[in-house]
Amino acid sequence: MTEQQLPTWADPDVAPAHLDPQGVSRRGLLRSAGLFGAAFALSPALASPASATSGKGHGGYGGEDPRLAYLVGDHHIHSVYSHDAKYTFSQLASKAAEFGLDWMVFTEHSNFGHADFGAALEHGEILRARKENPRQLIFQGLEWYIPAAEHCTVFTPPGPHEVDVLTRFESAYDGKLLNYTDGAPGNANTARNEAHAVKAVKWLAEQRRTGYVDDVLVLANHPLRLGIDSPHELRAWRDAAPEIMIGMEGAPGAQGAAIPGWRGTTSIRGEYENKPSVNSFAGYPADAYLTYGGFDWATATVGGLWDSMLAEGGLFSVTSNSDAHRIVFDTWKNGDWPAGRNFDNTGKLPDPVNTTTPQPGSDFWPGQFSRTHVGVTRYGYRAVMTGLREGRVWADHGHLIDGLEVRLKRQHSTGRGVTLGGRLRVRRGEKLTLEVTVTTASRVNPHGVLPKLAHVDVIRGTVTGPVADADSWKAPDTKVVRTKDVSGLKGTYTLRIPVAVEDDSFYLRLRGSDGNRHGTGYLGASTDPHGPIPHAPGDGDPWTDTWFYANPIFVDVVG
Repeated sequence: MTEQQLPTWADPDVAPAHLDPQGVSRRGLLRSAGLFGAAFALSPALASPASATSGKGHGGYGGEDPRLAYLVGDHHIHSVYSHDAKYTFSQLASKAAEFGLDWMVFTEHSNFGHADFGAALEHGEILRARKENPRQLIFQGLEWYIPAAEHCTVFTPPGPHEVDVLTRFESAYDGKLLNYTDGAPGNANTARNEAHAVKAVKWLAEQRRTGYVDDVLVLANHPLRLGIDSPHELRAWRDAAPEIMIGMEGAPGAQGAAIPGWRGTTSIRGEYENKPSVNSFAGYPADAYLTYGGFDWATATVGGLWDSMLAEGGLFSVTSNSDAHRIVFDTWKNGDWPAGRNFDNTGKLPDPVNTTTPQPGSDFWPGQFSRTHVGVTRYGYRAVMTGLREGRVWADHGHLIDGLEVRLKRQHSTGRGVTLGGRLRVRRGEKLTLEVTVTTASRVNPHGVLPKLAHVDVIRGTVTGPVADADSWKAPDTKVVRTKDVSGLKGTYTLRIPVAVEDDSFYLRLRGSDGNRHGTGYLGASTDPHGPIPHAPGDGDPWTDTWFYANPIFVDVVG
């Protein structure tokens, strides 16, 4: 793909923020709602009962979703309780605070050392970390080896059974522990393994339904890294419990993997450096194993796998995270094992020791580069999980922008409209307005550069209903329908974009970038004239190719 110049034009639909009552900063809304006072004074676990975060009208077609503040977080982080990581909880929590995270999930790898020893030890440290960091929401989670497939984040809010439900789940359903890894179409174990993954998601949903845990969520991690998460598996997990299996990483961690001169000439952002294996889905092209602007091919391809799932008419969210194991240019290394000790009989690595030499690594600290922003009505663990479940989510790289508020409303409406993850019921021929309020970056990012957003893309897809073939990965009616040139705009401003309602139900989603690297999208210029593109192996400076992606809003056309 060749790089192209982004088209520019005068934009009469841009308005300054003072004309837009929806342009609210995260800290501004928290302060105006009294949340910095009240929520922090309460125990975080009790700060947001589920009834207070359900958001009347969200998904109810009424067009009055609540006002939101966005909490920034990371749902995929590893510590010394993962066999291939090296940092302590205190190191990770301190760095997360430095880079502005409000919430974080520790997701240690499943293995026998973790199941037998590590999970319980880890829980004690998490309890201490919560007391020491009262302004951070620290979840305990698990990186689940999905039978016949890749990995998932699984996590719950604080509660009396949080560690018990995770360890029981790990022992009963982890593909690595059970040796349920076969996934090739002709393998005799594949059907059993895939069925066990579905059974696992249903089991988690049952723990929530019965009240054994207050909540639980599942997100697929780096879905196209190995090509072993087939479309039919993603759909099967989602359909087993859509209130539990809510989405996937739109962008993987390991975003520092291809910094020039760092790991090698074949390195790719996200460590997407694999070729198809016997367990890979044969319907994925070779290009699916790459990242595009740092994002997974399933997300970055307009009209691709993510859009194919959204075109069925239901929400499936995307996120971004660090997958922190070993940080680029960091000088820490793993400590030495005492005699007779190892991960299998302890469940924990020795604490790291500092050196004066940069150590191998591909990752950034939590919040340093990748961020997931979740819209909440209150501060608390369950509020974050509710925001994730309801799809009030956008993700960015490189601290590209400070804020994003999206509302779709009937033309001339004075209401708030519906926001990310929501639904609006309309009649054929009605006129709608999409209001996109952007707050540009106000300070240099951790790389020392002030990010500049160059454009915002509006992507529209027709809702066609359930697919006939569960392995479909294309949505041919989805395309970029509008590009707004915002280069040079600073502060907070609102784009007001007219939206026509025709015969079919549809969804809208947003994407934007710094404009540095783009070309014809994977499915052609008529679908995506200036989409993200792969970088040359070993030459993928992540700070010079940053994007944001936002979840969809659905429009149901009736009458």
